[in-house]
Amino acid sequence: MREFQDIIKAFKQIVDDGRCSALATVVKTKGSVYRRPGARMLLVEDGQTIGSISGGCLEGDVFERSQPLMFYSDQPVVVQYDTTSSEDLVWGLGLGCNGVVDVLIESLNDASARSQIEFIAECLHQSEPGAIATVFRVEGETRANIASRLLLKPDGTVVDGIEDRQLAHRVLEDAHRVLGEAQFSDGNATRSQVQSYRLSNGAAEVLIEVIQPLVPLLVFGAGHDAIPVVEFAKQLGWHVTVIDSRPGYTTRDRFGLADEIIRSEPENLQAHLTLNPRMVAVVMTHNYLRDRSLLRSLLPSPLRYVGILGPKSRTQRLLQELQADGFIPTAAQLHRLYSPIGLDIGADAPEAIALAIVAEIQAVIANRSGGALRERIGSIHSEELINCRALNLHQGSSQDAGKHQVSLF
Repeated sequence: MREFQDIIKAFKQIVDDGRCSALATVVKTKGSVYRRPGARMLLVEDGQTIGSISGGCLEGDVFERSQPLMFYSDQPVVVQYDTTSSEDLVWGLGLGCNGVVDVLIESLNDASARSQIEFIAECLHQSEPGAIATVFRVEGETRANIASRLLLKPDGTVVDGIEDRQLAHRVLEDAHRVLGEAQFSDGNATRSQVQSYRLSNGAAEVLIEVIQPLVPLLVFGAGHDAIPVVEFAKQLGWHVTVIDSRPGYTTRDRFGLADEIIRSEPENLQAHLTLNPRMVAVVMTHNYLRDRSLLRSLLPSPLRYVGILGPKSRTQRLLQELQADGFIPTAAQLHRLYSPIGLDIGADAPEAIALAIVAEIQAVIANRSGGALRERIGSIHSEELINCRALNLHQGSSQDAGKHQVSLF
């Protein structure tokens, strides 16, 4: 999310300055790679880059390939970086990553390329998801251009730039499905999907991505230890709201990065907030009675994560008192409660505790356990969750070209 925000902000400035620019997007990957499909990098004529498509190893070459698109041609290209061959270590880029990355590079002089940035900005601004489907490979007589797009909003509004009507119809069906799955998942991370289509007049490959709204984090408590939580969350591009009843704590001087600061007692939350399933909450008021009141309001809500600071025995006592008052949390509600809050990283200072908290929330959003990657079996990117349709596309010159370190399509 932070990457999208940085690209949108930089692009607005580039347009105002009248500078030339291009956009690089990872559209397909195979094997061990640093970034997944949907990763973007904005390239500016003066050499500035915003975002990334790898760990830094591909950016230089992609920038060089973007130069003709900035100044001479609006024709997009797809570049394939293949590091699976041992020859790559000898005469190629020397990455040794054992993966294949397809990167779409397009000029931002082109209206279709600009439309995706505007669409992403609209999704983030309106806090609603959307789907972007981008054609990145065509075969045969398919009447579709590389980098042609279909944009879909939750209300069914469609912006269709795919000329081939057979392809556009099938892409729209899949875009509706992917967007529906994202909404049904209560905002959990939804991976981009590479779809392959066999058509009557050829074939095509399309990247379908879901643009998720910013993660809304509610921080209850404006003490000193809440400040690094807000700072870490903003580094990830989340939308952060700080809630506390104390006038001396709920100030812009203390929380300059927060998107919103609300001064409220726990029992008056409904007057200020409408809780939804995309929200996550951290309770760190350091006040027992306030925490009990907050749990009474937050546990029955649709929040997907509620974390509370303090030892497990303290939280058990809070829950026992709530039960004595007649509120008995369900198993599903307790499943969303995280206490003690944070991952087990040995944190004891405010900054380390904040890191553990934000990391745990990120793990929950991504449906991960938060364990060490060296203990994980299989791909670290969980490729089993990506729905890639293997439809036996024609394996002609494009496959042969893929055997080399870099090939153009």
